[in-house]
Amino acid sequence: MLQSYKKSHELQDQYDYIVIGSGIGSLAFAAIMAKDGKKVLVLERHYTPGGYTHIFKRRGYEWDVGIHYIGEVGRERSLVRKMFDYISDGNLKWADMGDIYDRIVIGDEIFDFVKGTQNFKNQLKTYFPAPEDQEAIDKYVALVIAAIKTGQKFFMEKALPPLVSKIIGGRMRKDMLKYSRKTTLEVLSEITSNQKLITVLCGQYGDYGLPPSKSSFIIHAMVVRHYLAGGFFPVGGSSQVADTIIPVIGKAGGTVLVSAEVDEILIEKNKAVGVKMADGKIFKANTIVSGAGIFTTYNKMLPKSVFEINKLGNQLQKITPSAAHIALYIGLKGSPEELKLPKANYWVYPENCNHDKVFETYVKDYNNEFPVVYISFPSAKDPDWSNRYPGRSTIDIISVIPYDIFQKWEDGRWKKRGEDYDELKEKLSQRLLEALFKVEPHLRGKIDYYELSTPITTRHFVNYEKGEIYGLDHTPDRFEHRFLNPRTPIKNLWLTGQDIVTAGIGGALSAGLITASAIGKKNYIGKIMKG
Repeated sequence: MLQSYKKSHELQDQYDYIVIGSGIGSLAFAAIMAKDGKKVLVLERHYTPGGYTHIFKRRGYEWDVGIHYIGEVGRERSLVRKMFDYISDGNLKWADMGDIYDRIVIGDEIFDFVKGTQNFKNQLKTYFPAPEDQEAIDKYVALVIAAIKTGQKFFMEKALPPLVSKIIGGRMRKDMLKYSRKTTLEVLSEITSNQKLITVLCGQYGDYGLPPSKSSFIIHAMVVRHYLAGGFFPVGGSSQVADTIIPVIGKAGGTVLVSAEVDEILIEKNKAVGVKMADGKIFKANTIVSGAGIFTTYNKMLPKSVFEINKLGNQLQKITPSAAHIALYIGLKGSPEELKLPKANYWVYPENCNHDKVFETYVKDYNNEFPVVYISFPSAKDPDWSNRYPGRSTIDIISVIPYDIFQKWEDGRWKKRGEDYDELKEKLSQRLLEALFKVEPHLRGKIDYYELSTPITTRHFVNYEKGEIYGLDHTPDRFEHRFLNPRTPIKNLWLTGQDIVTAGIGGALSAGLITASAIGKKNYIGKIMKG
C-alpha cells in the first residue's frame, strides 16, 4: 500500500519528475528540482525513506545503517556543506567528532588519524620518524590534494550536453584520468617502500571496499581528502538527513511516498513516460530519474525488449558490484559517557597485515581472519542521543563478506530463513564481538542486545542484488566508462546516485546535483554556492 511520508499529499497522475528511490542522490535531486518549481514525486519501496541514510529501531535502540561519519561539513563554504544546507533549508546540523576521527589498529599497534592536514602529517610522522618516511608522508598528502583538484572538471563533464561533451569532454576528463588509471598500491609504492606505512595509509580502504592493488588511486584520494578536516555526525542521528530534506520537497509541492515499489518503467518508442507500481497503479511524468542503481534499474525495471534493443547488457558486463557486507548492531545499557565509548572509529586489521593478501585469503575462506573490521560508536557521536535514549548506547561493527556464502538463502523470508542461517549469523556475530573486545575490552559482559545484518538483508531492504554496500567497484576501469553518467540510451530516463559518481554520501549527494544540472541545463552549483 502506498504511504505518504509524514505529510499527506493528494497524488496526481502527471508529474514533471518521478524519482525512483529515496537515497541521498534521489533526495538531493528532488529537493533541487522542487525548489526550482517542478512537480516531483519520489517513490521508495522500503517503509522508511533515506536509502543508506535511514535508521531502524529495535528493543528500545536505534541504529544508522549507512552514515557513520561525514567529512567536509565543518567548513561552511565547502560544496558538501553548502549542498546539505541548500536541500535541508539549513535544518541539518552536524556534530564534530573531535581531533581523532579514525584509529587504524594493526595487531596491537594503533595509529591515530588527526583532523587538520598539518596535524594529520605531524601525527603520522611520530609513528614513522625515519627521514625517508617523513618525506614520503609529505609527498603522499600533496599527491592526494593534487589528485582531488582534478576531480571537479571530471565529474561536472557528466552534466554537459552530448555535443558539448564531444568537443571539450576529453580535456575535462584527462587530468583526473592520470590518477584514476593507477591503483592505490601502484601510486603508494612509487612514494615509499615501507610496507607498514602503506598499510597504515590505506587504513580507510573499507570506506570504498577494495584493497590497495584493486582500487583506483582516485577513490582512495577522495576518501582521505574528505576527512582531512575531521569527521562529523548528524545531530539527532542519521534519520535527520531524510527528515530535514523531505519537508523541503513537500513545502515546494513535491511528494515522497514509502512502501511504494516501482514494478516497471513505462517505455513508449524508446521514451520513458511513467512508472507502473507493484500494485498496478500508474504515474506519468515528463522525466524519470532512477537512484536505484544501474544494475537494479536496467535488470529489474525495464522491459526485456527495451533492455535488448539498447544493448544495456554490454554496459553491465563492463562493471561489477562492490563488496557485500555484514553489519552487527549492538545495544548496551548505560550512557556513552558511563561506558566510556569513544567518538573515533576503529579500523581493525590482523597483525603484520598486508591488505591485499589478507583480503585474498579471506575471500577464499571466510573462516580466516577478517581482512578489515570497522567499529563505529554512533551514540557517542550524537550530542542529542541521550535526550532520546537515556541510559542506553549503540555500536555498529561492519566487515566485508562474499555474497555467495548466503546465496542459498536469498529467496527465504526475512527473519525466517532457518536454523543454519541463524547459526552462521551467530558465529559471525561472535567473531565481530571479539574484534570489539580487542580494542574496548571493558565492554565484555556489557552487551544487552545484538543483531546481524547480512548481504541478503541488504538485498531485501535496499534492493542491491548482491548485497553491495558501495554500488559499483571503484577499480581503475570504472572511471573509463563514459556510460556512468546521468544520461541513458532511453529518452527521458536518467540516473542518479553513487553509481554515476563515487561511493558514499558525498558521492551520491554530488550525483543529485550533477543529474539536476544535466536535466535542467542550469548552473545549480553556482546558485547553491552563492546561497
